[in-house]
Amino acid sequence: MASERERGSAAGRRRIGNAEVGQGHWDGFEGSVLTGPGIIVEPVDPDRDTTVLYVAAIAGEESDRIWDYLGYGPFRDADAMHEWLCDCAASKDPLFMVYRDRGTGQLGGMGSFMEIRPAAGVGEIGNIWFCRAWQRDRRATEALSMMMHHVLETRGYRRLEWKCNALNAPSRSAALRLGFRYEGTFLNHMIVKGRSRDTAWFSLTAEEWPAVRDAHTRWLAPENFAADGQQKVSLSELTRALW
Repeated sequence: MASERERGSAAGRRRIGNAEVGQGHWDGFEGSVLTGPGIIVEPVDPDRDTTVLYVAAIAGEESDRIWDYLGYGPFRDADAMHEWLCDCAASKDPLFMVYRDRGTGQLGGMGSFMEIRPAAGVGEIGNIWFCRAWQRDRRATEALSMMMHHVLETRGYRRLEWKCNALNAPSRSAALRLGFRYEGTFLNHMIVKGRSRDTAWFSLTAEEWPAVRDAHTRWLAPENFAADGQQKVSLSELTRALW
């Protein structure tokens, strides 16, 4: 069921109008390497990444819960993860990326560019998971912000989507926090791990991106964080004010 904030997000979307679109094709994402102040987002390499990712994935309390709403995982051992990562590396859509801390070189999770429709300028970021140490951490937000920027600004796409299991409250909250707008829920949309999945849809358009980008820039700025790392203004406050 949609939350009050999600209903407001859907109802408040500006009507952009059915404008003519001159561009007929947008570049894809193969070969993309994104470098930010603290994070590198780069294509997955199974031989390079398996051991570090597996250790990150099993660290912390209740680490198996990372995989609750994903179509894969948990993995019985590093060999099983390596086999899965080989499939990821061979895939072009989804195009899987890893998140690397520039300071330590350690990996904190993965995501993908997916549902890529270059003829329409539409794409999605998904298959996102972070190890326990990166959850609710500035690095996770920076990584996702970089992917959003790459789709809507670097590649100039018209629309970016975020979809998740409708029961996945943390993912729904993350979408709104990042500035996506709730569009609705598709019932019986998929079967995942033998269970029917209702899918909540969120989106962000090119017209909406500049305001969201500015909110991200303000939140990620060093001056928004105290000496102990605590944020002064939350990203949710900044993006909620937009809509």
